[in-house]
Amino acid sequence: MSGDDPDSLMSLCSVFCLKNLRRTMCFSGEQNRLQLRPDVFLPGEICDRLVNEYMDLLHTDSDFEPQDGFFQLFSEPRSTRLTRLQLREDLVRDRDLEAIGKQDLMELHLTCCNRLTARSLRTLCSFKHSLRSLSVFGCSSIFFRKSGAPLAYDEEDLEEQRHTVDLDFSFQGFNRLRLLNLGGLRAELDVETLLRPLPALTSLDLSSVHLPRPAFLTQWSERLASLVLYNLELTEELIHTVLQMSRLRAGICVVRSVCRHLDISRENQRTSKFKMTRKILSSIVQSLVDLVSLDISGHIMLDNCTVPAFEDVVGRPSIEPCKSSIYPFQELKRPLQFLGLYNTTLCNVTHIPAFKVTGSKNEDQILNAIEAYTDQRPELAHRAINQLFDIARIQHCSQLLRALQLVIAALKTHKYDKSIQVTGSAALFYLTNTEYRSDQSIRLRRQVIQVVLNGMEHYQEVTVQRNCCLTLCNFSIPEELEFQYHRVNLLLLKILEPARQDESIQRIAVHLCNALVCQVDNDHKEAVGKMGFVKTMLNLIQKKLQDGMCDQVMEFSWSALWNITDETPDNCQMFLECNGMNLFLDCLKEFPDKQELHRNMLGLLGNVAEVKALRPQLLTKQFITVFSELLDSKADGIEVSYNACGVLSHIMFDGPEVWTMEEPRRTHVMDTMWAAIQSWDVTSRRNINYRSFEPILRLLPQSGAPVSQHWATWALYNLVSVYPGKYCPLLIKEGGVILLQKVLELESSHQETKDMARKVMEQCENFKEDPMDTSR
Repeated sequence: MSGDDPDSLMSLCSVFCLKNLRRTMCFSGEQNRLQLRPDVFLPGEICDRLVNEYMDLLHTDSDFEPQDGFFQLFSEPRSTRLTRLQLREDLVRDRDLEAIGKQDLMELHLTCCNRLTARSLRTLCSFKHSLRSLSVFGCSSIFFRKSGAPLAYDEEDLEEQRHTVDLDFSFQGFNRLRLLNLGGLRAELDVETLLRPLPALTSLDLSSVHLPRPAFLTQWSERLASLVLYNLELTEELIHTVLQMSRLRAGICVVRSVCRHLDISRENQRTSKFKMTRKILSSIVQSLVDLVSLDISGHIMLDNCTVPAFEDVVGRPSIEPCKSSIYPFQELKRPLQFLGLYNTTLCNVTHIPAFKVTGSKNEDQILNAIEAYTDQRPELAHRAINQLFDIARIQHCSQLLRALQLVIAALKTHKYDKSIQVTGSAALFYLTNTEYRSDQSIRLRRQVIQVVLNGMEHYQEVTVQRNCCLTLCNFSIPEELEFQYHRVNLLLLKILEPARQDESIQRIAVHLCNALVCQVDNDHKEAVGKMGFVKTMLNLIQKKLQDGMCDQVMEFSWSALWNITDETPDNCQMFLECNGMNLFLDCLKEFPDKQELHRNMLGLLGNVAEVKALRPQLLTKQFITVFSELLDSKADGIEVSYNACGVLSHIMFDGPEVWTMEEPRRTHVMDTMWAAIQSWDVTSRRNINYRSFEPILRLLPQSGAPVSQHWATWALYNLVSVYPGKYCPLLIKEGGVILLQKVLELESSHQETKDMARKVMEQCENFKEDPMDTSR
């Protein structure tokens, strides 16, 4: 399995065409119906690819919508040719098959298409002259018609209709049919009568089908190469019938076995009365001498099947039949290609004469089980994925690429199966953690992200949501999630709706939201803001306030608001419009000792204060008094005091004319700001990250508020001194040195400010001469 190979050009072109049908091969006809362009002629290989890729996109791409009339594009064999189709689940309707009724299909695999009814049997008859392989696995309604009414009906009302068996259908005339899968056929149907017109079958799957008279299977004893009887209750009559899949042919004096693949496995042992004995296994091996594949999973095995430990061959595990630890398999002429031993005791023996074995003894057996059973036996795949989860969690997964691809495939195939989604998402969490990261390509990790988002989107079960969120935490955020940025944010915001009360999911989702809006460009932040991000975070904060709780959800929510409002005026305005300032005051009052909370809130308000149009809303007695009091805060080092001073610096920058209140006086607040700045240690290491100095630099060349100029100069000096490698280049790039020179030239600048400005300029000059950064 080469999961790191790039997509083929055929695949890329197919997907592009399907996502842009009207811009490529189609046009809008009457009543806006999709129609194929008259100059388009597509060969079978491309048509098959388009239809199969279309079904895959419907299952895996949330942005891809079903196209009304899509199958009608392939209605005319003169311009399109279909030969091999794989259609699955409820997306397929009777009218879709009817649309392609003129095609000469060779293979048609329908899996769990529960909306198909007896109307589709009429369509199947139109393929009988060409069809060689047919699967209607899990299509429970296809052999039934609406009771007491004509075949034409409204498909939307299907679930409300009573159904009766369609007695008119027959496989008569399907002369080319060789492979048939009737798995899951309901007990009301007489399978013997149904199959009687098909004497040339070479492969037959009757999984979970009721066989009251199994002897009729002997009519294919000379031809049948594959027989699947999964989940059938084995009886003496059925075993006797299976053993007759070989016979003495007239004129030939040797017994020739025809059956090469036999599956008599079960889902579990609990519901079975049958016990697999050494005699039965020996009879199978002796009668079906050309057998290359055998599955006996799920059966109770009697102890007499295995070689006692003291008689077992010593040495490394061997696949040679003569060394087999299972007595009956010592009679094999050659090792089997496949041997299903899942959920049996036989998988634990040392020597098993098969190249590929399903079981639970080791990683290889478990991966083989997932691979073999995912498509049509999710109940077994679920157990095997759960065992893989234990290996990844407790031990070490040595076949990482294969394991990831198999779990991804299972999650795609069974996105509505709760057990698969729970175990699969849990396995992905451990298979994508730091231990395995170096072995994973970008493409593979993107596949994981897509299937995780599919799970979050289609299955609202708490455990699935938690597992998926935890798995996303294993990725570099936002970098690795940027290709699905809009989608992942929408899903996380949906999780954080007030109705959701699971604390663990809330905590993880808020953490992810915070990480997603940190270190992204402003366009991304504005887009997320329009999704309702700001309001969602404030709703969470409001809920926590009502509960009197200042936990991680509360702190992460304020941190996320701090990040999403950075240099995004629209989001800052949303914060004010959604009662953000009152929540700030309430949190400050309710949690006076929560330093991290205070830092996050003041950082957010610093962003709001940077927006000139919004500053008048901060210029009230209540807010200015609170900001002034916070100048003396020692919370989180200097961070709370620094951010409070930053808010006031931007307000002061607008000049005395906007200061309309009598108390507190502007001069008094400025004096308090000076005192606060002088109390800070300029070598303080910071818990802050600037992507741009533009909001700070705009405070430098001005004379209306020297204290604002001083705060800005102090901020630059602190950052270029402590983190020269990061901030000296940024300051130089944004023209900060030139602006600092203007500070020196202004008469209104305080001498202390000028001295600090020179030090900043010297620091940048020294960095240019010796750019080696040793501070980190």
